[in-house]
Amino acid sequence: MTELRVGLLGLGTIGTGVARILIEQKELISRRLGKQVRLVAAADKFLDRDRGIDFTGVRLCSDATEILAADDIDLVVELIGGYEPARTFVQTALENGKHVVTANKALIAKHGDELFPLAAANGLQIGFEAAVGGGIPCMKALREGLAANAIESVYGILNGTCNFILTKMEHEGLDYSEALSQAQALGYAEANPTFDVEGIDTAHKLSILAAMAFGSKIKFDEVYTEGISKITAADISATHEMGYRIKLLGIAKPHFDDKNEQVEMRVHPTLVPLTSQIAQVSDSYNAVQISGDFVEHTMYFGRGAGERPTASAVVADIMDITSGFPDGIAHLAPPMGFVESSRREIPTMPMADVVCEYYLRLMVKDQPGVIAAVTSILADHRISLEALVQKERHASNNVPIVMLTHETNEGNMQAAISRITGLAAVEDDVLILRKESAVA
Repeated sequence: MTELRVGLLGLGTIGTGVARILIEQKELISRRLGKQVRLVAAADKFLDRDRGIDFTGVRLCSDATEILAADDIDLVVELIGGYEPARTFVQTALENGKHVVTANKALIAKHGDELFPLAAANGLQIGFEAAVGGGIPCMKALREGLAANAIESVYGILNGTCNFILTKMEHEGLDYSEALSQAQALGYAEANPTFDVEGIDTAHKLSILAAMAFGSKIKFDEVYTEGISKITAADISATHEMGYRIKLLGIAKPHFDDKNEQVEMRVHPTLVPLTSQIAQVSDSYNAVQISGDFVEHTMYFGRGAGERPTASAVVADIMDITSGFPDGIAHLAPPMGFVESSRREIPTMPMADVVCEYYLRLMVKDQPGVIAAVTSILADHRISLEALVQKERHASNNVPIVMLTHETNEGNMQAAISRITGLAAVEDDVLILRKESAVA
């Protein structure tokens, strides 16, 4: 029976899960494939840690280069994370004729377009389903199940930490800092949570999904990115009263016509209708809505992180590659869903040109004429209001004003907000949130 031999870099949470599946589910995998997948070696700096796995027959080492150079390994699984040395390890593995599977979204978002051509030139495959959505097969859906469609939009709750925090703020009335502390206590958020709560993690994932959806190069550095740290419990309550829920969304849309091609990519807290499917996704769960011209709306939901879901996706990639091993991988869809020669440099739409509806929250002095001055500025910039609510006066004698607008472009909104912030009666910065009513 044909055998694919695996070398594993990293025995952290995900690596331990992958090792567990490859060892404990070996017979099941063989029955599904008609081929053997064998964990030959694993590298980690902390080999004396008890992982609750019987590693009999597995070569353990502390030096990753031993695995990269080994003649008895056909596929390397990179689960170290970050940019370096992960990029160097993956490049070396490909140069040494080994397939690669990774869960490293930062690596793919930043260096994928260097690594995919190298893999293709060597007749190799890079699997990275676990990099986006954990155990949710959203990229496999884009690459294969929806391949006959022109993709019209991608909406994603792609970070479980942020979704957990926003859920706690809504359900328990917590402030952002209190909800963040709970997330840290439960291990959902790191001691330094910036990567998650400021939207960087979501931007990595969105840039990959957008490139796969539209056949473009990966442009992580061009994703407009805002986090959730400015959201208050009052915003959660006010938007709920208006029929919306706040989610940190990654949003990608194509703008293709005869004269111009652009891709819209943005990550920010977003108002979605309470009746939408994506609004129902709570706690640390992830969801991705992909819409195509023939299939219409599709939704993918599940755990977006954790040992077992992510390890499941890693091993699924290993099994895909094994199914074509050793004769080749020509039967597999290209990693990014388009043949490498057809992927193009498509400009990113400037954020100033993006059209949205908006939620505005501002704190004003309790004096006559303030609301009239604010609405006059909005009118000057051709921004009309859908709703305006004046909340109860604070102890400071300031009054919170909440507004929903009709559609306008970001450039108009930012120009108006700049003027509104300059009014003497307006205290603090104005909070701007965007609204998406098109989610299913």
